Amino acid sequence: MDWQRNVLIVAIVAVLALLFIRWNEFRAERIVAQAPAASDQIVVPEVASGAGQMPLPQSQAIPSATEPEPEESTAPSSRLVTVTTDSLDIVIDTYGGDIVRAALLKFPRTQEEGAAPTVILNRTHDHTYIAQSGLIGRNGTDTNQGRAQFTVAADSFRLAPDADVLTLDLVTNQGDVKITKQFVLRRGDYLVDVNYIVENHGQSPWQAAVFGQIQRDDREPPAGDGVGMKPFLGAAITTPDTNYKKVSFKDLRDSEFKTEKTGGWVAMAQHYFLSAWIPDQSASNSFTLRKLAQRNLYAFGFISPVVEVAPGQTAVLPSSFYVGPKDQYRLADISPHLDLTVDYGWLWWIAKPIFYVMTLIHSLVGNWGWSIILLTVLIKLAFFKLSAASYRSMAKMRKLQPEMARLKDLYGDDRQKLSQEMMAFYKKEKVNPLGGCLPILVQMPVFIALYWVLFESVELRQAPWILWITDLSVKDPYFVLPVLNGLCMYVTTLLQPMPPDPMQAKVMKIMPVAFSFLFAFFPAGLVLYWTVNSLLSIAQQWYITRKIEARG
Repeated sequence: MDWQRNVLIVAIVAVLALLFIRWNEFRAERIVAQAPAASDQIVVPEVASGAGQMPLPQSQAIPSATEPEPEESTAPSSRLVTVTTDSLDIVIDTYGGDIVRAALLKFPRTQEEGAAPTVILNRTHDHTYIAQSGLIGRNGTDTNQGRAQFTVAADSFRLAPDADVLTLDLVTNQGDVKITKQFVLRRGDYLVDVNYIVENHGQSPWQAAVFGQIQRDDREPPAGDGVGMKPFLGAAITTPDTNYKKVSFKDLRDSEFKTEKTGGWVAMAQHYFLSAWIPDQSASNSFTLRKLAQRNLYAFGFISPVVEVAPGQTAVLPSSFYVGPKDQYRLADISPHLDLTVDYGWLWWIAKPIFYVMTLIHSLVGNWGWSIILLTVLIKLAFFKLSAASYRSMAKMRKLQPEMARLKDLYGDDRQKLSQEMMAFYKKEKVNPLGGCLPILVQMPVFIALYWVLFESVELRQAPWILWITDLSVKDPYFVLPVLNGLCMYVTTLLQPMPPDPMQAKVMKIMPVAFSFLFAFFPAGLVLYWTVNSLLSIAQQWYITRKIEARG
């Protein structure tokens, strides 16, 4: 009995410890502004005839603000162009044609009426997070001497109410070669096509390669109320050997990372949101992740193969840039394995079906809180027989406790004899000492997978349930669910056989209190799942225990 109870306690403590470690590792911290240097160099990997460095436009310091507007480049004739659809509001600098700000119009920062949209990309005096792209090589527009200077018809463009596509053309000329950097945005989408259209009206072949890169510092994004958890923050990429590889800022401080792949993508991942460059999916592209030489800046980028445009010919050099929520179904459509940036960890093969069922339920009930409850019920039903076996074992052990206590009194001083008598007693009563532990351990992967589904799903961000729960992705403001969950766990301990060892008994009594304090900082959606699961477990365990005790 002692070792059986020890196994159960160790399993519970291990889960508690893992959850606490994850909470502690990813605890959100208040953002401390970092004052950047006046300028920096962005290193572009060599291609074909070689390439050098592209100077980053210098920035002028501006007063601090919640979400400051992007700074103007100091380049001559630079302009900031605003492009707005129903989903995106982006700002493009005509010097280089970089996206220097991107706001998600359907994702407000807070639930307050009229709240500003969530800003993902931005270039300010204390933060750099931009999407750059250009042409490098023999006839590239981006060289050691500077970036391309584009012209544009207006300073702002907006998707018309009756239109589904918005196209913006930035134009520059290299003698007889006209180069158009074209941005294509679509209604309801967060994918921006970034195409270079090269029209060679000259007498010589034109050669260059497309590059794209995300340039970012390692500043933590704003974190709601300042307390909570956040998953991985850093670079992500797909490689020939690994469908989804995470590379942290710390890793890049030690060494850069390079790979080549047909198609592919490179991304910057954070909680709920993602930015990613997706180059030509038919080409063999080179990818590089690195820390830049100056300032606390990093670059994650790609270079496509060199393209030659013959005299009198026109060529389109394609690429795409995604900036938006981690919508795993949309990401899966964009490029293979991009949906893995919705990071469920090594249990993704369990988590994905769970998420599918949860979204299916939501399509019927229209509320994520009730979807979580119904999903918990379905999972409980799926494991009903397995749980029943566990509860029957616990009920039998509870019923046999008086005899087990008598054996301990008789042979307490002889551990070997006590163990022999206990095993003989188990055999006589047809009780498996592990019967109460193994079913719980078998279910644990599903519980952990569901934990990550609820934690990673952007769909739960600012999603209300009922009454005081107005956002399932943050902690319960009045701690009602954590307290209720603690009470459920306490009732569960009353239904289980109390361990004969006093220390073990104290641990079992402390567990509900410990979980209550830990869950006080967990997102309400997670605590809702644990609470409902506990209530269903109590009902099932009470019913089984009552039946077994009634048999006498």
